[in-house]
Amino acid sequence: MTSALDITQSVKPPRAVFVNFPLGHQTGPPDQPELQRRIVTDAMRAFETITTPGAIVELPYVWDVNDRLWEEIDYTKGWMPARPSREAAEAQEAERQAKFRRS
Repeated sequence: MTSALDITQSVKPPRAVFVNFPLGHQTGPPDQPELQRRIVTDAMRAFETITTPGAIVELPYVWDVNDRLWEEIDYTKGWMPARPSREAAEAQEAERQAKFRRS
């Protein structure tokens, strides 16, 4: 189950279900358990019925019919923070690990 269609198409999984929701929210918005159950149920049904290898079924759900601004935010170049240099990432990881060794 994915909300990143381009990545899923590149990876070519055996089968997939796409939901056009913000990244990380494939099962729907918080505090909407009925919708979340419907999405998961529909996804499971799709997984049972997909027969073509690599097929991606798009579920018909819409995050917010009145506001599609999230698409511009999630899919605009530069929306992710800059990737740190290897040295900076290693220093940050060493610092994180040191916190656990102090105990």
